[in-house]
Amino acid sequence: MRVKTTKKIKLKTKNSNQLELRFRENIKNKKNTSQEYNKSFNAISRIFLSSFVIVSFFYIIPILINFADKNFNNKEFTNNSKKILAYTLNSKNQKTKSRENLIEEDLLFDIFSLNDLETDSVRLSAATIKQLFEDTDYNLKDVRKNKLVKPVALTLLPQEIKMIENIKKRKEFFIQIVLPLIVKENNNIRIDRKTLFRVINKSNNSVAEKQWLEKKYKQYGVKSGDLSSLKVRMDEIPVSLAIAQAAKETGWGTSRFAQEGNALFGQWTWSGEGLKPKDADADKGHKVMKFNVLQASVRAYQRNLNTHRTYREFRKARAELRDLNKPLDSMELSKYLNKYAETGNQYVEVLQKIIKQNNLKDFDDARLLPSSGDLESLI
Repeated sequence: MRVKTTKKIKLKTKNSNQLELRFRENIKNKKNTSQEYNKSFNAISRIFLSSFVIVSFFYIIPILINFADKNFNNKEFTNNSKKILAYTLNSKNQKTKSRENLIEEDLLFDIFSLNDLETDSVRLSAATIKQLFEDTDYNLKDVRKNKLVKPVALTLLPQEIKMIENIKKRKEFFIQIVLPLIVKENNNIRIDRKTLFRVINKSNNSVAEKQWLEKKYKQYGVKSGDLSSLKVRMDEIPVSLAIAQAAKETGWGTSRFAQEGNALFGQWTWSGEGLKPKDADADKGHKVMKFNVLQASVRAYQRNLNTHRTYREFRKARAELRDLNKPLDSMELSKYLNKYAETGNQYVEVLQKIIKQNNLKDFDDARLLPSSGDLESLI
């Protein structure tokens, strides 16, 4: 009996050990299963999060781009539309001037002087101007043929120009008025450019030459000593392009801005004297710049294209044409004026259409008949 009891105990112990082993194996299997499940879950979670991030990225980026366009690109596009600089033509009355205003005075000093030259100009009638053109044998047919323009500089547009019913005659009359003004400003730039190359080609410059250079650095908004930038900025605007822009901006001389403010190019100002557009939004503080004489408007327009950052690509394209010894092509350069007006590329198309339809490129190589000795060698 004693032996049987011992055998039973041994059997129970063996069974208990087997049960314990099975229990441990079950726990181990459950742990492995749990770990595998956790690994699978973590992998799925990572894939889901990665997919979410990628989808969100492609969804958010277009929104951010649109936001940037609206708040940065469009802002600059609108502000620079026809803006020369936020300056005032009556800056003499300002008692306190910031550094920016002082720089603007350097840029536009010659425009201030020209604008103040005549404040009581007499407005000639259209009939009187036509008679003046006839008396001086000034007509566009001869200009197209001989490439010589009579130096007839008018200070104001005649009010009767909008009463000329014949569109062709009205256009020709407007061109006759603005052509000498545009050619004259190009002549001034050509003389300066000729002087610039003479000065920089000398090994030693006189005190007067150095002073002249410093004056031009300021006038064209260039750092002192930056001759390469000065050469790019100090250059002409094609006559046909200037006429086309003046025609577009004034309706061939009939607009209120042209009649009341001698504004041939619709340039904007935020702080200067100007005319408020009738259809302008209440929150827009810009005005169309007002000038005392037409010549000041032309000079401000050229200085605008030659100095403002908006027209950097225009100047670059012009410089490339110079480097290739090619003429300044108004059709090519007009492509870089899409920021001059809010209509963008449509504005460029209109300019090109005006140039083509009116054969304005005939005037690109026209020269002003010399009224002084310094112009004789340029014709």
